[in-house]
Amino acid sequence: MAEPSPSRRLPESLRQRLAEHFGTRFSCGESIRLQHGRDESVHDPLPPDGVVLAESTAEVALVVRLCAEHGVPVIPYGVGSSVEGHVLAPGGGISLDLSGMNRVVAIHADDGDAVVEAGVTRKQLNDALKGSGLFFPIDPGADATLGGMAATRASGTNAVRYGTMKDNVLATTTVLADGRVMKTGGRARKSSAGYDLTRLLVGSEGTLGIMTELTVKLYPIPEAISAAVCTFPDIDAAVRTVIQTIQLGVPVARIELLDALSLAAINKFSKTTLAEAPTLFFEFHGSPAGVAEQAETVQAIAGELGGADFQWATRPEDRSRLWQARHDAYFACLQLKPGGRCFPTDVCVPISRLAECIAETQADIAKVNIPIALFGHVGDGNFHLVVLVDRDNPQDMAEAAWISERVVERAIALEGTCTGEHGVGLGKRKYLIAEHGAVAVDVMRMLKTALDPQNLLNPGKVLP
Repeated sequence: MAEPSPSRRLPESLRQRLAEHFGTRFSCGESIRLQHGRDESVHDPLPPDGVVLAESTAEVALVVRLCAEHGVPVIPYGVGSSVEGHVLAPGGGISLDLSGMNRVVAIHADDGDAVVEAGVTRKQLNDALKGSGLFFPIDPGADATLGGMAATRASGTNAVRYGTMKDNVLATTTVLADGRVMKTGGRARKSSAGYDLTRLLVGSEGTLGIMTELTVKLYPIPEAISAAVCTFPDIDAAVRTVIQTIQLGVPVARIELLDALSLAAINKFSKTTLAEAPTLFFEFHGSPAGVAEQAETVQAIAGELGGADFQWATRPEDRSRLWQARHDAYFACLQLKPGGRCFPTDVCVPISRLAECIAETQADIAKVNIPIALFGHVGDGNFHLVVLVDRDNPQDMAEAAWISERVVERAIALEGTCTGEHGVGLGKRKYLIAEHGAVAVDVMRMLKTALDPQNLLNPGKVLP
């Protein structure tokens, strides 16, 4: 965990300027500061010195400009669903809450894109798209803001077919560290004009600029959708089913793996009756004939590897219930250790190395005494460990840190990554050099220095 540094108190002149402009939308109250100084991670809360609730790009630019003049850090905040300490304020400063910037600015159905403010959530966008025949597919589970999803380069269950946020953000409006407003990208689907600043910002975790508006891709709602659940005798058989499915080029939309412990937690939390065995959740998108062909192919692969008890869900309400159970997995697993906290970690490896990585990780899990659930978006080689700890128990914390380091080091050794979608934040800074090399991290530092010379935008995050 990061060691908190002394909070930089807000200069009185800055406090007065913020109070004059924002009124009750600026607060230094203890409760709102604490709310904005913690997330879903295991890190200790690190509250900011004040919170501003912004409602426009102009207001974001004003806050950043005033903070730059006074040398005060600015930490962007969406809904606080991050798990690597992204919204914590180790150096104090202003938490800039963008959740009030929640307008869907434009929907261009003919072109398949939408312009949204950063505080719009994925569910809100899809509600706005009802009747258009289009949807936004990136689904990290939590109803995160699109600005936060872009900042952490989020993905989720649909990534195997539709890609991640880096593939689906066409343009941004971004406030730079000195308060200037920059437009990046555009609505055209391709461009060879200059540096790709949009891709530079997506995944930068608020350290290079604060995205206030996004243009995102939309997709036609498939003519037919079918979901299925299949159980396996062990995780290895399930993983080998995934590998063969991907290597055969079956265009599945989602493939999710859950271990027996995850299913037991889900059944208790969501009142479901799913078999408590290693399980794959599938979803197929396309024409009725295409969906049927995909499903038959996958069922045959699974059957050869011991998969059994295929359960199908074709009605929208049945599919929604199934995927809601999957999305409840994280919170369900928290109940396995009442009063405990989650020490989460996620990695991603090339699909051909997935079975090896998971098998060796399971062997490590067997060596510790804390409950650890394994699930993930295995269609693209990404899996998560929900490591449950008593934060006041040194042995729990030591075992959790050991497991996290082991799985990350293994993933990097297998030419994978220390985080497939959670991001770096405070928790995984130490792995960047091992993954990318010292030269690449030096270039990252140069970019940070060039765009944020005072190190005021979400300081302490990403770079070791």
